[in-house]
Amino acid sequence: MNDGAPPVSSPMLVVLCTCPPDQANRIAKVLVEQRVAACVNVTPSVQSIYRWQNELQKEEEALLLIKTSEAVWPALEKTLQQLHPYEVPEIIALPVARAATSYQRWVEENLCTD
Repeated sequence: MNDGAPPVSSPMLVVLCTCPPDQANRIAKVLVEQRVAACVNVTPSVQSIYRWQNELQKEEEALLLIKTSEAVWPALEKTLQQLHPYEVPEIIALPVARAATSYQRWVEENLCTD
C-alpha cells in the first residue's frame, strides 16, 4: 500500500550511548539541535557494570536512545565523540528492522542530509 509519499531513502538506526546523568540532557539537546539525531530518549538511571583498566566498575549512568539514519551516522558518531566526557564512550548503532513508515519519514525529515 503506497500513500503517495516518497520512500524512505536511508535505513534508520537506533544508537545506544551511556553517559554521566548530569551530561545526558546537554548531549541529547546538541544532537537534536545539530540534526544528527531526530529524537533522543533519555533514560535517567541505569547501572553499568564493566571492566575498566583491569578494575571492575559499577556506575550509575544515563542511557541515550538516539534515532538517526545510516546516512547521518558518520556525523553523529563524530559529534558524540566530541561531546562525550568518557575516553571510550559506548556508541552502538542498531539497524531498525521494522518501523512505521510515517515515523521513518519523520526521522529522515528531521535530520541534516547535506
